[in-house]
This record gives sequence, structure tokens and C-alpha cells, in this order.
Amino acid sequence: MSTKQDTVDFICEQSGLPGRISARRMFGEFALYVDGKVIGLVCDDTLYIKPTEPGRAILGSTVDRPPYPGARPHFCIGAEIEDGELMRRLFLATAETLPAPKPKAQKRPARAKQTR
Repeated sequence: MSTKQDTVDFICEQSGLPGRISARRMFGEFALYVDGKVIGLVCDDTLYIKPTEPGRAILGSTVDRPPYPGARPHFCIGAEIEDGELMRRLFLATAETLPAPKPKAQKRPARAKQTR
């Protein structure tokens, strides 16, 4: 089952971070970014946030569950999603804790074919 765009739009609006939050479709689901850092995933219309100590402190008790089979457990966000201020604090704390994304490798020019 794939995530609906409406769900992702709601999550982004709840964050109160216009211009800093974005989502990118990946394999029918979505990756959620703050300031260019992947902070979580939206899979099957459920929000999963990368686990961090500051995030755990903000949420208190957490339900940790993998967003898809074979993935590491993430914070599974339930009713907390309705609290926009909590989501904003969680998203910012998570983004601040995670390392900056690695720069993309530059493409090398294609080699010319050699003739014998």
C-alpha cells in the first residue's frame, strides 16, 4: 500500500516549517527532509522519524517500529501528529542531530572508445 499525497501534505503543514521541510516520493512512499537532511519516512500513511536522543526526550515514551521490512526501527508517530508544535520541535531536533548529507559525486566525463 502506498502513501497518499494528502497525508504527506498534512504532515508538512503540521510542522510549521515552510521552506525548510520537503518530501520526495520513493518507491510509492515518501522520504521527509528538513534542511536537506532525511529525518524520516512516511510509509503506508504512517510517519516514522529517525531515532535520536533529543527526539526521544521530546516524545517521552515511543513506539519503535521499522517503516518497512528489513529497516531499522524508527519512532512510529501516532496521535502526536495532531500536535503541530510537538512535530515542529521533533523535526528540528532530529535535523540538528543528524549529520549533513554527503555531497553528491560529480559525474565523470564518458571515456571515448578506443579503436584498434
